Amino acid sequence: MGYEAIRSVLLSAVDQRVLCVGDVMLDEYVHGKVSRISPEAPVPVLHHLRTEYMLGGVGNTACNLASLGVRTRLLSIVGDDETGQLIGKLLDGKSGVDGHMIVQHGFTSIRKIRLVSAGQQLMRLDHEVPMPLDNAAETALLQALDDAFAGATAIVVSDYAKGMITPNIMARLLQASQDHDVPILVDPKGRDMSRYGAVDLIKPNARELSLITGMATGSDLEVEAALVRAMELSTTQAILVTRAAQGLSFLIRGGEPVHMHGAARDVYDVSGAGDTSLAALGAALSAGAPLNVAAELSLIASGIAVGKYGTASVTATEILSLKDDFLLTEDTLYQTLSDWRATGRSIGFTNGCFDILHPGHLRVLEEAKSRCGRLIVGLNSDTSVRALKGEGRPVNDQIARARVLGGLSAVDGVVLFDEPTPQRLIERIKPDLLVKGGDYTLDTIVGASEVIEMGGSVHIVPLVEGHSTTATIARSKDS
Repeated sequence: MGYEAIRSVLLSAVDQRVLCVGDVMLDEYVHGKVSRISPEAPVPVLHHLRTEYMLGGVGNTACNLASLGVRTRLLSIVGDDETGQLIGKLLDGKSGVDGHMIVQHGFTSIRKIRLVSAGQQLMRLDHEVPMPLDNAAETALLQALDDAFAGATAIVVSDYAKGMITPNIMARLLQASQDHDVPILVDPKGRDMSRYGAVDLIKPNARELSLITGMATGSDLEVEAALVRAMELSTTQAILVTRAAQGLSFLIRGGEPVHMHGAARDVYDVSGAGDTSLAALGAALSAGAPLNVAAELSLIASGIAVGKYGTASVTATEILSLKDDFLLTEDTLYQTLSDWRATGRSIGFTNGCFDILHPGHLRVLEEAKSRCGRLIVGLNSDTSVRALKGEGRPVNDQIARARVLGGLSAVDGVVLFDEPTPQRLIERIKPDLLVKGGDYTLDTIVGASEVIEMGGSVHIVPLVEGHSTTATIARSKDS
């Protein structure tokens, strides 16, 4: 998905109103410094420096929606305790979130305390006592829902299995979705997806999908099989599974599984990344975006979230600022390659002018990506294209061509080169896989022999007949 598509979705989302329903929590971060081991037991001594409070669970989802500019209404349950009061104060101070907390007497508001030193979590302490919704609280919630639906363009359900999402609550949400013709998304918990009914989207993570289906979810093929099985076990219209560093995959009922692999990022804290992913999906679907576009936005947003400490929100500005992060200079390229290899990812490489992108290009890129962990595209600079193709070329300048390539889920990085061939790049990158289209043979592919000598492999993708940039330009001149 390109920059303009992302921008369009985010602009449209500003006019939307999303209702968030689910289990709210208080995330407490106790920051300190560790400089010694306790004399009482072999444990670190944390010298307290400061304490931060953040909204967790559905509260984090609502905060992320608000950070994306979406008007958000939040409905949940708290107890009549200190934690519930802190949650209320955080909501009062959160711009863009209209929070309505139902108080259930005797309920213990959920609080998760994380002890942190030098950015690393040392321990998590959970305060929660399992307790079902009582009749009074459920009745109050159902009544509050009648008002909360007004003007909603999407409904997001964050189920942490803490008692909030009862059968009656879920039935009312489904009915509202149908009555108001708005999408309803669920972040599920537990093995039984059927209890959510015919929602528009269910979003488990890979571990949850494995629990639901009893199947492995490590590779793309395993995830595909698990998605098909999960679809059989539910009545949802679509299932999207988040897969941490492997990106995400989704299946629309009656369709084929789709995989999206995001650019690798430094991971500092995965707390709340699923909430961020759900918020981005809700924002995009509320704005009428198709699932593939919503999924791409979700992947970008969650990638930013894991680079932050705590249950942090992601803004539209942060997402848009990444529009060119795929374009690597030679200075940044080799550090990026080192980081990717350090995490066990294989490196694929292909190259070309990509002046006018056509199905043949897409086939090469998609097949290349399916055979490697990260795909680098060597892109002929404007100077290089002009030397190869003559005056009048390229039709699109190098930045425009790089942005088009960078917007494709198959491409993890683009690097420009001025020479006629990418020989020098290939020798420096040392890819595990070199891919070219079917108009080449092994002995005419630049760098093929070097890659093979280094222990890599070369793959040739069959041509898509009738598609070439030169032919397209010629036809346009004749018309």
